[in-house]
Amino acid sequence: MRTKPDLSFWKLWNLSFGFFGVQIAYALQSANISRIFATLGADPHQLSFFWILPPLMGMIVQPIIGLLSDKTWCRFGRRIPYLFVGAIVAVAVMLMLPNAGSLGLTTQVVMWGLTGTMLFGLMSLMFLDTSINIAMQPFKMMVGDMVNVKQKGLAYSIQSFLCNAGSLVGYLFPYIFTFFGVQNVAPEGVIPNSVIYSFYIGAAILTLCEIYTTVNVKEYSPEEMKQFSAEEEPAADSKVAEKPAKKVSIPYTFISIGLVQFFCWAAFMYMWTYTPGAIAAQCWGTTDVTSEGYQAAANWVGVVFAVQAVGSILWAMVIPQFKSYKLAYVVSLITGGVGFISIFWVHDPYMLWGSFLLVGAAWAGMLALPFTLFTNALQGHPKMGTLLGLFNCTICLPQIVAAVLGGPILKALTPEGGIAPEVDMLVLAGIFLIVGAAAVAFIKERR
Repeated sequence: MRTKPDLSFWKLWNLSFGFFGVQIAYALQSANISRIFATLGADPHQLSFFWILPPLMGMIVQPIIGLLSDKTWCRFGRRIPYLFVGAIVAVAVMLMLPNAGSLGLTTQVVMWGLTGTMLFGLMSLMFLDTSINIAMQPFKMMVGDMVNVKQKGLAYSIQSFLCNAGSLVGYLFPYIFTFFGVQNVAPEGVIPNSVIYSFYIGAAILTLCEIYTTVNVKEYSPEEMKQFSAEEEPAADSKVAEKPAKKVSIPYTFISIGLVQFFCWAAFMYMWTYTPGAIAAQCWGTTDVTSEGYQAAANWVGVVFAVQAVGSILWAMVIPQFKSYKLAYVVSLITGGVGFISIFWVHDPYMLWGSFLLVGAAWAGMLALPFTLFTNALQGHPKMGTLLGLFNCTICLPQIVAAVLGGPILKALTPEGGIAPEVDMLVLAGIFLIVGAAAVAFIKERR
């Protein structure tokens, strides 16, 4: 039996580079879906229901992709064929979704209180998130497959860096297009050109990134995988404490990390859903989706999400310096929780930068640390892909629960006849992150 060799920095980089393109697509979806559906006529109390589809599709698709890719091998590899197919579908949908209001579909209610344009947008969103999940999941699995225990933290930190760099680009696109004179307002029910062009450019970059990964990554063959030891240990110079491997029950690890994940991903679901309305009301003093103020606020959402991505990039470089992954996790989540809660008192758009820099620390920790802790417990497991696919349910399920409860919670917080206080949902998100930090105490590490 032999252990997996150390990989050079650039091999680790190439292993996750395609994540950059996938995350641009995901950032465009995250920052603009509430804006798109509000423009198409959705009420603020309805917005969270439109966010049920993305995590629901992820919960269905990711375990299937994990199971199938565990059993796949062809000349293109084991995981790569799935990420390439997912990228192709994502590109196609990215060209359709922002045109939901421009296709002459009916604006009358046709089903479940939704108009024809909303239904088209909803179906496009379903296919977009399904394809993004298909393209995203293999990158996490390839790190689990090809990286040894000693380099696992570094590999996921690189993936986190590329993820946040992609987010930075995707979030800023509408703002950049508007800066260069592309129309940022449109007739009622039509998506502005600044958003449409952003999706087009994002689709092009996604295509190039997936081609780069396919050309530059060679996965281990089934024969090579069988030769690697199931009990790899960190080298002597590892920052992780030098102790013999500690056996940890996989179900216990799944549940304990999943508990933390529940609060974290519920928090970010509320960020994606309610930040546009919260910033428009807090900093621009408007809730009229057809106004220039609302569309300017919606562009600013991309800016503050980009600031969050910068905070994530910076914090991702700090995480490997912690001697304990659990301590890094706790500090990351508490920092993000403080950032969310502080938004309640902010009315200057530029002051939001400080809040979202702090939120970025939580995002960096959420991207890198749960998968590091879980794949360390799985090291050498023959069904790594299947288990990682199931583990992604700890990302999807809390988002579904948060989306279902978001509307009723916001309604309960709204004074009779008053404006929905969407900023209160961001305060709730901060509380969730702090509760998640407390739940880290239940996780047991395999060192």
